[in-house]
Amino acid sequence: MITAIVMINAENARIPETAQALADTEGVAEVYSCAGDVDLIAIVRVRDHEQIAEVVTDRIDKTPGVARTITHIAFKSYSSADVEAGFSLGE
Repeated sequence: MITAIVMINAENARIPETAQALADTEGVAEVYSCAGDVDLIAIVRVRDHEQIAEVVTDRIDKTPGVARTITHIAFKSYSSADVEAGFSLGE
């Protein structure tokens, strides 16, 4: 499974409905409304790189209210349990 993090600038007046439309988009696992440099962050989970291009350029970028996107591809996932296990001395 490939994960992409898509940072989205949205039209201010349309953030709630844009977020919901993105959450309803096939390939989008989660959408977060946030403060900072971007308005929304979408987590895309698909099987191959071609699907990332399809989800981001054919679906997310064409969603009403989306003004701009920046996409990052995740290489590896870490959780607090993984980090703790890495520092374990065989306990």
